[in-house]
Amino acid sequence: MKSILAAVFGLALVGPGTAALADCATDEAVAAYVADFLAKKPAKALVPDGTMEDAVCTQEKYVAALSKEFGPVVGYKAGLTSKAAQERFGVSEPVQGVLLRDMLLEDGAEVPADFGARPVFEADLLLVVGDAGINAATTPEEAMAHISEVRPFIELPDLSLAKGEPITGVTLTANAVAARLGVVGAAIPVDNPAAMLQMLADMEVTVTAANGEVLARAKGSAVLGNPVNSVLWLASKGIVFKPGDVVSVGSIGPLIPPAKAGGGATVTYAGLPGGPSVSVVFK
Repeated sequence: MKSILAAVFGLALVGPGTAALADCATDEAVAAYVADFLAKKPAKALVPDGTMEDAVCTQEKYVAALSKEFGPVVGYKAGLTSKAAQERFGVSEPVQGVLLRDMLLEDGAEVPADFGARPVFEADLLLVVGDAGINAATTPEEAMAHISEVRPFIELPDLSLAKGEPITGVTLTANAVAARLGVVGAAIPVDNPAAMLQMLADMEVTVTAANGEVLARAKGSAVLGNPVNSVLWLASKGIVFKPGDVVSVGSIGPLIPPAKAGGGATVTYAGLPGGPSVSVVFK
């Protein structure tokens, strides 16, 4: 089955192991990609024939360059966290990226509908690290004990790639999983970790357009069985969390083009305390 991304943007989906190995992207290639990203121009994929190790190396260079415009790393993101997404992109596990300080906007933020070269938005969720003890966690229960807050989050990724460029686990990792912007809702304190853990799995997350049309609906368990598992997966890849770091758990439902939102979107989280929501306005 073609992915939503392929259907919308005509991107070529290529599984791992189909091309020759490549090294970490050159400084020149990374600089060209960043220039296109900042200009909102469709870009050439980084290390399309590379290994995941090449992609991680490239991501380090890319983030260092992008930090000059978007500020320091303030958190991490997991992508392709649903089985369906992994099958579409020919991977067997999620992919990792980062979030930079100036990418994160307040609830109700106005952004251009064309905020990127190939803009999309999605229901997501942020978990806020309470203390460094989370790095020793091996179970969702242990990880949840070190999460201080949960925050509604609409991520606004920019796929960036030109039509026909391969979109794979490798190319997504190389570009930090397409991070561009995100809108953050009010903090929900984690007073009872065990209860919150269950609520995160059971919550129903709904995306509505400006006119009230329901665009998507999914359970929290769509993310690796429980969104907290995104933290454990990132830790398994060598991420060492600091107090205050935020973790984007991944898509809770499909990626949606801004044009379908009719001027704005709201994401609600039925089952979390207070039935919270977060909104974005597309200009």
